[in-house]
Amino acid sequence: MQDPQVSSNQPVQIVKTGSPHDDSRAPEAGIALSLSGGGYRAMLFHIGSLWRLNELGYLPKLKRISSVSGGSITAGLLGLKWGRLVFDGGIASNFDREVVAPIRALGAVTIDRASIIAGILTPGSIAGKVTDAYRKHLFDAATLQDLPDAPRFVINATSVQTGALFRFSKPYIADYHVGRILKPTIELAVAVAASSAFPPVLSPLEIDFPPGSWTASGREDLHTEPYLSHAVLCDGGVYDNLGLETTWKRYDTILVSNGGGKMGPEQAPHTDWARHALRVNELIDNQVRSLRARQVIDSFKSGLRQGAYWGIRTDITDYRLADALPCPLPQTTVLAETKTRLKELPDITQERLINWGYAVCDAGMRAHPLHGVAGLPRPQFPYPGSAVG
Repeated sequence: MQDPQVSSNQPVQIVKTGSPHDDSRAPEAGIALSLSGGGYRAMLFHIGSLWRLNELGYLPKLKRISSVSGGSITAGLLGLKWGRLVFDGGIASNFDREVVAPIRALGAVTIDRASIIAGILTPGSIAGKVTDAYRKHLFDAATLQDLPDAPRFVINATSVQTGALFRFSKPYIADYHVGRILKPTIELAVAVAASSAFPPVLSPLEIDFPPGSWTASGREDLHTEPYLSHAVLCDGGVYDNLGLETTWKRYDTILVSNGGGKMGPEQAPHTDWARHALRVNELIDNQVRSLRARQVIDSFKSGLRQGAYWGIRTDITDYRLADALPCPLPQTTVLAETKTRLKELPDITQERLINWGYAVCDAGMRAHPLHGVAGLPRPQFPYPGSAVG
């Protein structure tokens, strides 16, 4: 038995999968937030974005928060702590203590290397060891049922078996090929570990389901064994690194925080089959991510969706704000090149990543009048002494 064990135009095409659960052609009114993958780098960048969204009074306005990989670490904790946030005028006064502090504490701990070593030398999988670390440092024994009813938190993994998105949420787990598990009691640590099971080292995460777990609508083509009893999952970013699908297909206003990485050039790429294959796969992945981001932005420009996009590689001057926070591109590029790992980061790097997420989210939101925050004065960095470099 595997561990962990549990009882109309081009932009639309980027999320069209045939899922019966949502319809991108008829989105409903509402604001949704997508948090990308990117290890601890994205985890901290998103904390800065959420910090600014909180100050702008946007957290209670969100209908859905969809996440993958490093973004799921941040989203998972925000969901777990949601009921403890004290909102006054739409702003959580204790956001720093309840959400920022635990994420920063995790950011000071390396969990990928220890999990890999333990997974090789001791019983259990590497993904199971990552789950143990999330359980220890963030989630304890909390389950998906400890998430709030609203906003809806959707933690996304990728099914290696069906090739589809595997969605964890409080109302249900879903793979549209297989069906749904209603009111799942899977641990939050397991869902986040599945979402961040980056291949090839940290994946797969495997889950066994007891008989009768899955329900079907009659439209599923794989509502059969072994899919009903066993799931083989990897990082949600393999399917959708922006965490975009479950927001785009449901709501008309989309906010996207992208802390994802980008491949660098290689003067002399390896020619042996193993390393050459890894490099080629990296090229494919990089192009898919870049195309998806461009199509999101083009969709905002064309009016297909409302919303805002900001990324860790964004040039803040592109927003044409005279009073944007000072974030020189050479300094933010250094932050964007932080390795995609679950590896401890120094306090100064953590603070700069948070500051950068905060600043570029602020610029993205204030640059668009539709968000109702245009014209607000420039804020201060959360950590003024650290800036972004």
